[in-house]
Amino acid sequence: MSESLSALRPLSYKDPETPRRFSDSIRETGFGVLTDHPFPAQLFEDIYAEWLAFFDGKAKFDYVPSDGSQIGYFSPEAAETAKGETVRDIKEYFHLYKHSGFPKELSDLTAQYYDQASEFAEALLSWLDAELPADVKSKLSMPLMDMIVDTDKTLLRVLRYPPLRGDEPPGAMRAAAHEDINLITILPAASEAGLQVIGADGEWIAVPGDFGALIVNVGDMLQEATGGFYRSTTHRVVNPTGEAAKRSRISMPLFLHPRREVVLSERHTADSYLQERLRELRART
Repeated sequence: MSESLSALRPLSYKDPETPRRFSDSIRETGFGVLTDHPFPAQLFEDIYAEWLAFFDGKAKFDYVPSDGSQIGYFSPEAAETAKGETVRDIKEYFHLYKHSGFPKELSDLTAQYYDQASEFAEALLSWLDAELPADVKSKLSMPLMDMIVDTDKTLLRVLRYPPLRGDEPPGAMRAAAHEDINLITILPAASEAGLQVIGADGEWIAVPGDFGALIVNVGDMLQEATGGFYRSTTHRVVNPTGEAAKRSRISMPLFLHPRREVVLSERHTADSYLQERLRELRART
């Protein structure tokens, strides 16, 4: 077992040693995997089933955004192109914010999860904050968990990676190598495997986690705020082979963003950092 993979072992949320071990895992790999957390696996099964039916239907086209909005449905033709890549990712997705409303075709399960996971994120950030060295903590504008209190910027992205047809553009991947922009991301294990993170040795490692586990990773804003103590790590979703290639993959990352006025560093507020990254992203799409 590689050192990176060993550091990524799933941790029980109920273990009193987990806050420290979670911070160590985040520090070493940019990722942490939690089991025995408050969210039942059945909740994810139910939410994923609703969204798969939604993506398979036509109602999604009623939610295509206009005027450059980042709220609503994005088709495969509107999907992102990762930095350094020339072809779009193979995916479609829906963007949801607390204030944006949720598709009327769905139950309230997704909205409930959004609220509960946002609150859960405060506890995780308190773990990370507690493990910061004094010199790093002294440079924060506020404790990490306080940065997301009452934020309206946290984004829930529900993704569907469609079955592969065999005619995808050369080099196209479900999600090409990238880093997240935000503070931390909370990701319930997807309906299918495929998530990989790059290890310290430059090798790609499959992120462990059976269905029902929660995967947490560092975003660029946390790296900025902590001066690199917690580092944003490159990750991707690889294309499946065999029978798995015939199945959709549903994924539901919650991107925790600070309030826009939060000072991340001498260079950036949360809003100035986000706008800079969005300009880069739009330039590639």
